[in-house]
Amino acid sequence: MNKLILIIFFLFLNFNSIVKAELKVDARTAIVVDYHSDKVLYEYEADIQIYPASMTKIMTTIIAFDLINKKKLSLDDKFVVSENAWRLSESGYSSMFIMINDEVSVENLLYGIIIASGNDACVALAEGIAGSEEAFAEMMNEKASEIGMTSTNFSNSSGINSPDNYSTVRDIALMSKYLISNYPDFYEWYKEKTFTWDRTGGDPITQGNRNPLLYKRVGADGIKTGYLAVEKYSLASSMKKETRRIIAVGSGFPTKQLRSSQSMKLLNWGFRNTNTYEIAKKEDTFFELDTWLGKKNKIKAIAKDDYYLTLDKKNVRNLKVFLKYDGPIKAPIDKDQKVASLVVLDKDEIVKTLPLYASEKIQKVNFFQSLITSLNYLIWGDV
Repeated sequence: MNKLILIIFFLFLNFNSIVKAELKVDARTAIVVDYHSDKVLYEYEADIQIYPASMTKIMTTIIAFDLINKKKLSLDDKFVVSENAWRLSESGYSSMFIMINDEVSVENLLYGIIIASGNDACVALAEGIAGSEEAFAEMMNEKASEIGMTSTNFSNSSGINSPDNYSTVRDIALMSKYLISNYPDFYEWYKEKTFTWDRTGGDPITQGNRNPLLYKRVGADGIKTGYLAVEKYSLASSMKKETRRIIAVGSGFPTKQLRSSQSMKLLNWGFRNTNTYEIAKKEDTFFELDTWLGKKNKIKAIAKDDYYLTLDKKNVRNLKVFLKYDGPIKAPIDKDQKVASLVVLDKDEIVKTLPLYASEKIQKVNFFQSLITSLNYLIWGDV
């Protein structure tokens, strides 16, 4: 009764596995990732341990954004600045310049972290949320584990030098994507170029965003710089061109100038050498498949997630996409039941298998209708 249905499409796309082309970057470690497909476009020593410095602050803001989205924290909430937080503004670290016993809103603290890279703002926010920076670091590590950052440990909220505050550029790229995809409205703050803090006991201080790529008008809209003497310069960056986005993370750039130029080199290399194609969109109907003994003769097969392929531009190949299913599909059929697979191949190698699901529930016909259908099939064949 069951037939194996195999439908073949030929998409003439530039396809090949991503070529690790010769790209020399003046950094100790680097990675370039396509935002939509998660394809690693380039990597160099991407899993060696780094001290993430102020890139740590990405996670600090994620914790706050998450609490705000869950209605457990408000942008209008105010925290009292402790002596512990204030001391960081007096010790030569990058600062928002908050004063001891100031009551500062969560919104201003977040701007002070994102734009001014204020270590003092990080501690004030961490203490206000969790009671202590140590307790806040535990929240950061829980979130890192949830995201899948398997080579990361956070020991403080700002990234100041600590042997127990470490990560990899691969994990930082993963965290950066999580920020962009889960908090798109808040991510807009990362491209703001200035922030003015009306400090207590002095004139307002306006500070510029430390991300050098924001000033180049090339589509960069984030994310976070970092510097430690033991690590040198680092940058998690993101650039968007039309609908495509690429994330690059590098650490161990010898100078501030090289941090900027080499990060641009990484991003431009990704856009220049690869393309990303949309294969499936969430809830898109791919096909109407035949059913058997159902109250409807057809069922829509849909994707439950977006799916993209990132392909190298150099070699033109035939990309084969197969729709594979055992059909007709026997009723009853449950909504969200797997009914088919979309199989993507390069030559004879399976690149990806994407499950497709029933868009609705289809009940089985009653006994008499079932009997009639079965007799018709026996007499006339496929019906």
